Amino acid sequence: MKILLKSVKIIDKSSKYNGTTQDILVVDGIIREIAENITAEDTKTISGENLHVSAGWFDLRVSPKDPGYESKEDLYTLTNAALAGGFSEIVTLPNTKPVVQSKEAIAYVKNFAAAQILNIHPTGAVTKNCEGKDFTEMLDIYHAGAVAFTDGDHTLWNADILLKTLQYLAPIDALLMNRPEEPSMTIFGQMHEGIESTILGMKGIPSTAEELMLMRDLKLLEYYLGDSKKDKSCLHFSTISTKEGVALIREAKQKGLPVSCDIAAHQLAFTDKDLHTFDTNLKVNPPFRTQDDIEALKVGLADGTIDAVVSDHNPQDEESKNLEFDMADFGIISLETTFATLNQFSELPIEKLIEKITCNPRKLLRLPSVSVNIGEEANLTIFNPTHEWEYQTKDIKSKAKNSPFIGKTLKGKAIAVINKHKVHINNVEK
Repeated sequence: MKILLKSVKIIDKSSKYNGTTQDILVVDGIIREIAENITAEDTKTISGENLHVSAGWFDLRVSPKDPGYESKEDLYTLTNAALAGGFSEIVTLPNTKPVVQSKEAIAYVKNFAAAQILNIHPTGAVTKNCEGKDFTEMLDIYHAGAVAFTDGDHTLWNADILLKTLQYLAPIDALLMNRPEEPSMTIFGQMHEGIESTILGMKGIPSTAEELMLMRDLKLLEYYLGDSKKDKSCLHFSTISTKEGVALIREAKQKGLPVSCDIAAHQLAFTDKDLHTFDTNLKVNPPFRTQDDIEALKVGLADGTIDAVVSDHNPQDEESKNLEFDMADFGIISLETTFATLNQFSELPIEKLIEKITCNPRKLLRLPSVSVNIGEEANLTIFNPTHEWEYQTKDIKSKAKNSPFIGKTLKGKAIAVINKHKVHINNVEK
């Protein structure tokens, strides 16, 4: 197959063509030519207004729901949602039924992905059933294809478990991912603890719950390392949401600790004040916090404290969301809106923004880099960062519809994805 990209601006700091507008010819999955004006016969041509191209977008945190909760999302609808959002690769959490804690569970995901344009990288559970008590066979799971280890939606609350996991994973140089939350402080919590939760009469989730767990984990990491040095991140914090949390990770990096972190894109778009409508689509964990926290997240993105941005895509069905607020489940769908949210609210220049969803996640997971250069295998996302569009229910590719962005106008849209010798082109309308 021949694919010709016409007049696309290349956003890739590893490419000698970075920042220039070129034509790109892809033949049988390989970038064969990059030049100002390419003519070729029998090609599928992708052209349009203000097109940009980068390495394929990469999402570090997706709840797949399949197997076990296919009524909320299955792997087919997950793939469609990811491609609609411009992602060529995603990382899935282990919180399915059964939990991804065996070679067979890893194989289930990888066998499905083998025939898709989307690369799906499963993570393995650290503890059995993600309960924080007994270890899984992590080495077996790693050799079966797990790209990292995490209990996903569940915090590694047991300090000894976290410490020993760092030790177990060191010989294979695998990444441990943990969502920092002190669970004893968040029981029955519904939203960020503060003035707004008091006004609304809802039990709050305090910022301190995140910050206490960060302090504990960073202290354990220092204890584990001793006098040794490590040049790669071995502990990754998922979905940071607080001002103090960003400060703690910044300080840890300045001390030379091998840590990294990400935030969910939607954390930039809403605050706890938006919950006055009691819209259960705004019920997420970590919760939407304050404007001060958002400003700290923006600074952390700009100065490199925050390494990556994730969708934290978490589909829920009607039975889980169409309820009183305190009864509804946490989570929103976000694969299809992550880029637009980041583009619209982060205040990052496009080059830095793209790094957060391309090269940085791959580097953290020790995966091969992807670049827009002649001779490279084509793993590309084509997008228009200025295209404005309305997110409508009828256009949602996910099986679930739990999004607070429905009916809102967003800025920035993925046009196409090229990967594994295949091309997916989105239907782009105003």
